[in-house]
Amino acid sequence: MRRLHGHLPRSPADLLEEAAAWCRSTGAELDVYGTGAVLTDLEARVAGLLGFPAARFVPSGTMAQPIALRVWADRSRTRTVGMHPTSHLELHEERGYAHLHGLHATLVGPAHRPILASDLDRVVEPLAALVVELPAREIGGQLPSWDELEALKATAAERGIPLHLDGARLWECEAAYGRPLDAICRGFASAYVSFYKGIGALPGAMLLGDADLVARAAVWQRRQGGTVWTQIAGVASASARLDTARERMPGALEHARALAQAIAGVQGVRVVPDPPHVAMFHVVGELDPEAAQAGRLRAQEATGIDPFPGPRPGPVPGTFRVEIYVADAGREVRPDEAAMAWRVALGVDGTGPG
Repeated sequence: MRRLHGHLPRSPADLLEEAAAWCRSTGAELDVYGTGAVLTDLEARVAGLLGFPAARFVPSGTMAQPIALRVWADRSRTRTVGMHPTSHLELHEERGYAHLHGLHATLVGPAHRPILASDLDRVVEPLAALVVELPAREIGGQLPSWDELEALKATAAERGIPLHLDGARLWECEAAYGRPLDAICRGFASAYVSFYKGIGALPGAMLLGDADLVARAAVWQRRQGGTVWTQIAGVASASARLDTARERMPGALEHARALAQAIAGVQGVRVVPDPPHVAMFHVVGELDPEAAQAGRLRAQEATGIDPFPGPRPGPVPGTFRVEIYVADAGREVRPDEAAMAWRVALGVDGTGPG
């Protein structure tokens, strides 16, 4: 079964063997409780790529980002942080920033587009930091334009508000903006990147900032149980895949736009954004989620292609919404094949209710 969304299936053995092969080829030794060359080498490598003075490998972004906000709050003696209404910290982390760190969130900007400088102008209360997600997953991987991003950086700098980059999928932005990662990150005071999103490695994340922020973050990481005996599997997996995954990003973006164009031509669907900003986009279809799931199964049987992952409710009743992230799996499906699978799923090819 071929599919549009995500990475090709890999067994646990495949993932671990890839990490083990990297360890053998480099002679890597175990990191122990947050120290060791294998760990510090990856931290230095990513800090250099993104243009930050220091970096810290952390088990997850759910741990890394609230820690960064806590450090900014302690520095400023302000407990309020800004974030987009669809921020992962607000929607998917059980509001850990509030329960663990006593922080309060001000939601900045409307939910349907990225944060702009004009949105920050409307915030009157002091902010310890503003979280900016590039790209913003919940709105289809949208990015501000380069000029809009630079204007937001300038406005934050004028107001003395540190910008924290939620870069869970930052790797996609290099191809989208046509600029190196350090240029994209310039103007951000701290950042987080993921190694399993986009890179396709085993779990692991990196928190980046100045040396003092990273040192303070290391203390909070230990307090929260994140300084485990060894993180060699995640570190080796990220180290093994980082360069080759980044090299594939421009081709993935090109193919994502071709797939999106083909799908947008199917009756009863809308691509968000159109065209995609990164190798991810959302599709809104004119069926309720239950009917969409039945159509998905019909398309799998008829075409041998899984056209989308599990549908969720769309913006209005009677619609569904799905996310398509184009990685190595989706690149094996031609745009015309994708469109056919979508036509079958929505029943606009005569195989089901349309």
